[in-house]
Amino acid sequence: MIAAVQKAFESNFFYQFRRDPVAVGSASVLLIFVAMAVLAPLIAPQNPYDPLQIDLMDSEIPPVWQQGGDERFVFGTDPQGRDMWSTILYGTGISLLIGVFAVMLQAVMGVSMGLVSGYVGGRIDSFLMRLADIQLSLSTLMVAIIALAVFQAAFGAELYSDLAIVMLILVIGIAEWPQYARTVRANVLAEKEKEYVDAARVIGLSGRRIMFRHILPNTLTPILVISTVQVANAIVAEAALSFLGLGMPVNQPSLGSLIRNGFDYILSGQWWITVIPAIVLIILILAINLLGDWLRDALNPKLYKET
Repeated sequence: MIAAVQKAFESNFFYQFRRDPVAVGSASVLLIFVAMAVLAPLIAPQNPYDPLQIDLMDSEIPPVWQQGGDERFVFGTDPQGRDMWSTILYGTGISLLIGVFAVMLQAVMGVSMGLVSGYVGGRIDSFLMRLADIQLSLSTLMVAIIALAVFQAAFGAELYSDLAIVMLILVIGIAEWPQYARTVRANVLAEKEKEYVDAARVIGLSGRRIMFRHILPNTLTPILVISTVQVANAIVAEAALSFLGLGMPVNQPSLGSLIRNGFDYILSGQWWITVIPAIVLIILILAINLLGDWLRDALNPKLYKET
């Protein structure tokens, strides 16, 4: 174990990482956000899910550096009297949870279809790629808005509130699988003509074993890069849906629902309710995208230039 860790630290990949201040900075910021989300129950001054800890008399208190601020609430409070710092900690966790699990669903669906499409070819390839073309022609937000609105109308807002996280993961995940399928298919078409695949066929390995045990490991680099970008896209999609009132409910704050929660108050002077979660969301998305850009360059030898 120690030897493996030492080998990783001495690898060219980690050497490139250490030499790039943007990569180090974005990874550090992302690690801080993840730690905030994981440790929220321990470091948050208040549990925003517990009504007993919330006092409506504390609503709309400004941040501590502004006149009228209260040292108990560093970033102020929202209209429900919840501590903004606590809701941001918990909301970041929900946004990251939805982003990561939606991308996992995208990857499972897209990688499987891409492998089958590229390896089998023929009518199956044509069918799956036309299906991907249809999906790509539809906006993710449009599909999500229709699906979530229909679900709310059919089963009621109360049930939707209980299943909001699951529904967002399913809708965002299913809407974005073609991104993986097309990339994996292109790589499979190149890999299946190589000698190691011919050798695997000659010794009698099944097509499924060849796809998942031999071809798939050689397509992991673009999958990793896509996954990084797609996590950011999924978080933005969740924030947009929550802002439109089709995402997380008010009593389960995500960064998007926090922004929506304070939008009606921004012109009346309570700017912190919307602006602070918006800044946190921007920093989070920027860190993920910068890290994804670095991964794309570092894992592609054609783009890497020795400096």
